Amino acid sequence: MQTAAPAETDTLRAAEHRSRELEERIAAEPGSFRILTGDRPTGPLHIGHYFGTLANRARLQRAGVELFVLVADYQVLTDRDVADHLGEHVEGLVADYLAAGIDPSTATVFRHSAVPALNQLMLPFLSLVSIAELRRNPTVKDEIAASRQAAVSGLMFTYPVHQAADILFCKANLVPVGKDQLPHQEITRTVARRFNERYGPVFPVPDALLSAAPSLLGTDGQKMSKSRGNAIALSATPDETARLIKRARTDDDRRIAYAPETRPEVSNLVLLAALCQSRDPHAVAAEIGDGGAAGLKRVVTESVNEFLRPIRARRADLAADRTHLRAVLAEGNARANAVAEATLAEVRTAMAT
Repeated sequence: MQTAAPAETDTLRAAEHRSRELEERIAAEPGSFRILTGDRPTGPLHIGHYFGTLANRARLQRAGVELFVLVADYQVLTDRDVADHLGEHVEGLVADYLAAGIDPSTATVFRHSAVPALNQLMLPFLSLVSIAELRRNPTVKDEIAASRQAAVSGLMFTYPVHQAADILFCKANLVPVGKDQLPHQEITRTVARRFNERYGPVFPVPDALLSAAPSLLGTDGQKMSKSRGNAIALSATPDETARLIKRARTDDDRRIAYAPETRPEVSNLVLLAALCQSRDPHAVAAEIGDGGAAGLKRVVTESVNEFLRPIRARRADLAADRTHLRAVLAEGNARANAVAEATLAEVRTAMAT
């Protein structure tokens, strides 16, 4: 197992400490925070998204934090030559958001391509970072390595700057991220600082809010991904869920235990059941005991299907009303456009003086 460098460990510890402070401030004064978050519309969101980000977004919104949720349709092209079924995926993503508990009456749900002023911010922002800084960004390196394209596109290379425009156009001061996204977030902070130093104070320097949610693996033991076929979609049927879990990797030890370091596949399934039951994974594993892989998969299937049952019902109703989904996007696009145009006007004024 690769060990993190001391500098990376220090950065992570600092981010964790800062996140604890931010959670205390959110509890005390939620209205002082604006969050930008979002996803690429490349397929249905899955249970890993729910426990990793969606539940946290809904929690923060309920707490009183202002929420901007981006449907990043332009960024589909960062690692794809074409954007297949884009309209269908965009509406499906909105249905997933609303089914998971995001309230569009107070959240701004919008898409990249509908907000021209946001994307215009990339030009001045690109002048604030060097090629060397982009080249050594570890998140970009990982995404390039996993890219589906034969050659690296300019959009892939400048992805962190586009993300900075996403965050800063609405002057978000808080961005929920996983630890692997900290380098992207640091580029955004760098862009904000350098713009303010060069042209005057326009942008907040946003903080990263690290998620406390544990990371779920896919049913094949690899990273859970829409494209790998190893993820349980929020919209999956109970039978589809059962088939996926039946194929999940386990091991030969009949005694079920929660031991992520030594039994990652079994522990991942135990954790999934525990999250769905809102219980400690050690207690779930002890209850299954000597039930073996079959007993474990039965518990996981029942737990996931019961947990997702109300979410699936809401999503089915939402997906059947495409007029409503389009109206949610139209309203969110209008709000985002007003914010983006005001920010771009402020940027132009600052750069002209």
